[in-house]
Amino acid sequence: MDLINNLKEVFEIEGKIKNDFQIEVEAKKELVSSILLYLKNQHGFIHLNHMSCVDWIEDEIFELVYIVWNPNIRKTVMLHTKIDRNNPEMENIDTIWDQANTYEREFREMFGIEFPGLVAEREFILEGWTEMPPMRRDFDTKKYAEETFATRPGRENAEDVRETIVKRTGEEIPDFAKKYSRD
Repeated sequence: MDLINNLKEVFEIEGKIKNDFQIEVEAKKELVSSILLYLKNQHGFIHLNHMSCVDWIEDEIFELVYIVWNPNIRKTVMLHTKIDRNNPEMENIDTIWDQANTYEREFREMFGIEFPGLVAEREFILEGWTEMPPMRRDFDTKKYAEETFATRPGRENAEDVRETIVKRTGEEIPDFAKKYSRD
């Protein structure tokens, strides 16, 4: 496809055609905003469909994925980039698409990724949060829930939902679910 060749030529990046409707490219983080702006202004990818973040804890990186759409040619470009997990910082793109602000605020709060120039309050969803960002894979969700919710006042007689179902229906807890029950 001409778009892949054009991106390879202009930005010296790798890419592949996934199917008739989707192109995937990978780029260094320093090129992401330039590529996105180029796709928008030169190739009609006017809609930011989605942004996502994957925590590759084993490799000490976060992978950010930007998904943009061109409605005229009905094609999607998925742009992947990797950033250092220990110093997570990525250029802010909400000047290209306003809706990126919401994704970047969420990534800042949930993963600890900073976006210099992002104009937004620190708190987004989590009020008064002081713990490790909760979407990082090394955040211990079970420990946090047990410490925060299981022992708070009013929960002394609380039952596991599986125990309630067993009492109500007489069904037995399946073997695969027993390891999650409180015993």
